[in-house]
Parts: sequence; structure tokens; C-alpha cells
Amino acid sequence: MRGAVIFDMDGLLLDTERIAKRTFQETCVHFNVPFEDEIYSRCVGSNLVRTADILSASYPEFPKKPFMQAWNELYVQEAILKPVPVKQGVREFLNYLNENHIPCAVATSSPQKNATLKLEHSELIDYFQALTFGDQVSSSKPHPEIYLTAASRLGIAATHCLALEDSDNGVRAAVAADMLVYQVPDILEPSPETLALGHRVVPSVADVHRDFFAATQEGTNPI
Repeated sequence: MRGAVIFDMDGLLLDTERIAKRTFQETCVHFNVPFEDEIYSRCVGSNLVRTADILSASYPEFPKKPFMQAWNELYVQEAILKPVPVKQGVREFLNYLNENHIPCAVATSSPQKNATLKLEHSELIDYFQALTFGDQVSSSKPHPEIYLTAASRLGIAATHCLALEDSDNGVRAAVAADMLVYQVPDILEPSPETLALGHRVVPSVADVHRDFFAATQEGTNPI
């Protein structure tokens, strides 16, 4: 069996996107910034730099530095200093992949310090042979750099990797890296533009696990 599986983290491995959205809304109230779902949706899956740029371009006189600092402080208290729930089917799939010696990596837009704490608190970090963080690449998702970097760190061609994502930005990044992509939507459903990319969309990681297992039983390579 060749190939590897590369996972997004927030909203895919960990149930953190609802916390991010709630703390963002609380920060909007504090700074008297109107919350607009469409603007926030464009930020999901991006790193902090791109998110700040989107917000600055969307709101006149946006208080970029104090807003991002306040939002980050709220989020750290709720999603980093405390353990957060692991998404359905994640542990089972990771156990299956590890038992079958299939390399796994994380490609997350979160910065290294925060992401490492999340993975340690959730007791997931030891499943992965490579970790790539949002502050280790020049371009944020939807650019493919983070997925290409993750594959390179595993020593496996991107075309031999399966990518799991929840967000449209993440899907676009993994498709641009020429990976086979499964999307497991979390707080947002895929846009029509994203669905047109032709990837698989399933309700949970457990569904990816079933497809992967079925392909191996049939003697075909799911990657």
C-alpha cells in the first residue's frame, strides 16, 4: 500500500470551529463591528494573516491589531487552554491507519504553538509523522503550499495523498495540490463553486474510513 493521509485540524479533527465563530462574534460586539456571516465564512480555513486581511478589506476602519489580539485571547481561553472534543470517527480512522502503517500528517492553518497544544490536549499528536502549521508557510489556504509541504515532509508525492478537509478554502488548497480530497463539512456547507471541483463530500470521518477500508478489501488503492 502506498500513499498517505493528510488531515486538516480545526473543524475536521477537532470541534473548534464553533468556538472560533462564537468568540469572533463576542469580539465583534466588544469593538462594535457588525457580524456578517458571509464575511466570516470567507475566513474559515485561512491562517490569521489572511483572515486579518479579509476583515480589513471588508470593514471600513477595521481595528485590525486590537481586534485580532482580543479575539485570539478569547479563543485561547476556550479552545487551546482547555481540551476540545474530537470529531466523530477520527480516533477510529487514525488507529486504522497507524495499525496499517499508512503515514499521516496534519496541514493546519493554525500557528504552531496553538495547534501543538490542541493536538497534545486531545491526545492525537502521536498519530502523525509530520505536522505543518500556518505560520510555517508563505501562503495561506486556498493556496496549495501547506499541502505540498506536508506531503514533502512525509516524503510522498502529493498525487499519492488523500486530503481530508472541512472548509472550502482547505478543499481548494488540497485540490490545487493535486490530491484526492474528501470534504467533511462542519459549520459551513460547501459552496456551489467548491462542489464543482468534483471531490467527495461526506457527513463524517467515519464515512471516509468506510470507503478506505472497502477499497483495501477490494484490493484497490484508495489513494
